[in-house]
Amino acid sequence: MPFTRTPDLRVVRGEEGSECFSGEENGSQPRGRAGYADSIASKFKIGCGKIRSAVVTVSRHLRERDWGVFRRVRFSTGRPATPASLGKSLLGVAALVVGLVASYLCAFHLRFDGLNQGEVLRWFWTTLPYVVAIKLLVFVAFGIHRSWTRFLSFYDLLVLVEASTAALAAVVIFDRFFLPPRMVPRGILLIDWGNTVLILGGVRAIVRAIRDRTWQNFFSNDPPVFIVGADEAGEDLLRAINRHSSCRYRVVGFIDRQAGRVGTRIGGVPVIGTVEQACELAQKLGVKDVFLAGGSLSGREIRRLMEEARETGIHVQVLPSYEQLLSGRVSVQPRPIAITDLLRRDPVALEWENLRHWLEDRVLMVTGSAGSIGSEIARQLVRFHPRCLVLVDRSETGQFFLERELKHLASTSGSVHRTELAVLLADVLDCRRMDNLFARYRPDVVFHAAAYKHVPLLEAHPGEAVKNIILATRNVADLAHQHGAESFVMISTDKAVNPTSVMGACKRVAEMYVQSMREVSPCRFVTVRFGNVLDSAGSVVQIFRQQIAEGGPVTITDPRMERFFMTIPEAAGLVIQAGIIGESGQIMVLDMGEPVRIVDLAVDMIRLSGLEVGRDIEIEVVGLRPGEKLFEELQAADEKTIPTRHDKIRVAVSPRVNREAILRAIDRLSRLLEADDRQVIAELQRIVPNYCPQGQPEIPAVRRAA
Repeated sequence: MPFTRTPDLRVVRGEEGSECFSGEENGSQPRGRAGYADSIASKFKIGCGKIRSAVVTVSRHLRERDWGVFRRVRFSTGRPATPASLGKSLLGVAALVVGLVASYLCAFHLRFDGLNQGEVLRWFWTTLPYVVAIKLLVFVAFGIHRSWTRFLSFYDLLVLVEASTAALAAVVIFDRFFLPPRMVPRGILLIDWGNTVLILGGVRAIVRAIRDRTWQNFFSNDPPVFIVGADEAGEDLLRAINRHSSCRYRVVGFIDRQAGRVGTRIGGVPVIGTVEQACELAQKLGVKDVFLAGGSLSGREIRRLMEEARETGIHVQVLPSYEQLLSGRVSVQPRPIAITDLLRRDPVALEWENLRHWLEDRVLMVTGSAGSIGSEIARQLVRFHPRCLVLVDRSETGQFFLERELKHLASTSGSVHRTELAVLLADVLDCRRMDNLFARYRPDVVFHAAAYKHVPLLEAHPGEAVKNIILATRNVADLAHQHGAESFVMISTDKAVNPTSVMGACKRVAEMYVQSMREVSPCRFVTVRFGNVLDSAGSVVQIFRQQIAEGGPVTITDPRMERFFMTIPEAAGLVIQAGIIGESGQIMVLDMGEPVRIVDLAVDMIRLSGLEVGRDIEIEVVGLRPGEKLFEELQAADEKTIPTRHDKIRVAVSPRVNREAILRAIDRLSRLLEADDRQVIAELQRIVPNYCPQGQPEIPAVRRAA
């Protein structure tokens, strides 16, 4: 029976029992095999010329990226080819050729149950060259030949699917216009499309698995560990541990706070239990190390886990967060838990665009720039590329090191605007010196952070507290008004609420004066009130650290004492944010979260040092110091707070301040500076009626900002 072509290329049985192809081609009479082969050869020669022009046209469209299907086509980087890069490209092309041939061969095997028929085999060899050539051109255009690295993801699989689909379309078009009708059956092409995705995707997955060392978990003798956090952060840490040969750990399970995730898998590693079961499971599986993925647990949960881990001899360590990994400030090696991990404050989200419009290319001034808050405000302001940053403090050493640090930050900020740094030695109480600085630099925004802060010390020097807090604030606020500043932001404290100390009372008077400025000045005067910052100069954390280093005892004033804490960067960022939100005369109160018992802080720090309370270090109660309170408050009884557009900043609505009255009161205080301390305290009580220096006031108040 003669060899013929049909539109559907069905296989029929010949007279002698052999399989062959029969049918008619566009109604034409059957032709012999030799004539048909000559026809194919003739058309193939004609098609070669046409495909050259087609490739040129397609290439132009690819480079212009004006075809939707080719939106993600990747071309060479334009860099000069090196022998190494050329060799890798050629090796990738060779691997593609092998994969494409194997895919097409498998398609014929699946369609015809093998290549044992002579006609099928000849048909395969006739169509193989141009099918593989067309697919290879498309795949090279998509950059598939370069995608054999370990950094493959789901998006690379999508590119592979796109390239296979584009190659299928190209082969169909070529078969339609340059070959006899339906030279390649559609079934073969569809099977080949699936084979291509499976074979190339599978080979690349195997390459990644080998390079990621995931298979070594089955044979490794490395110490077993748990990862706490069955989420994106936990998966990233698992990948990092598997990829880095320097990390000699074997992850045997995930621990998560949500019981619903137990039984699932991440990267082949099972989620085996909840946080409450972590230590029990660790003992059963011989795990001695537990890694915390950044942000997985709250501070309270970390403290509870640490307590259980200490009793069972398990080490709890922290792996880097996303922010640290992206900034390149840390390696993948674990570290011991720090005191900030126990606090576990949520990251602060700032209105970067609004702040940039407010601060970029402006003249900014920070007083008290050598202090913990002032220096951090200065660091964060550099990121907004001000035209000039004026830093004022009387601490020579602090200013010296701050200038060195900020020069480096400014040089690496990558901005086209070069920030001028003016690091100045000046006392905010020196009116003439400060007036000259304001006249010279003409600041647009002033952040006033200069003030004494140590409560017991100021109890013994109330006159100095009045000068450094009240009079200094009046000087800087008046100069901001006189020299046309746009905004003035004063740093206050929760000790100004129902004060029991000289420092708190002075801060409250300073708040009242700044509030009164809205009556006489177009400048926007804003006060920001918040609690303690963790690990600032002279803070309780530093005192505890020194006492632990000396072998104890660690001293606390009262087991019931509580304080609000936030980190220094968080406080500085929210101060800047509050500065743009607040209206003139408003007091902005930062959300400090839950209060922390000082005795719990002491116990945590002792344990973080690898010591035991009562065995290695004693905790000694020494009683309240002068001016101290058991509990701090962020809102007084005669105040209420209302929310702002930022969830961590609220406005304290307080009675209106009479400017004339506060001016007369400050004048009286200024005349008592050299008088007896009791007269200064009595005048402060007169100005601030709820100031009670005898002890903690019995005035009910809200203890949180929100």
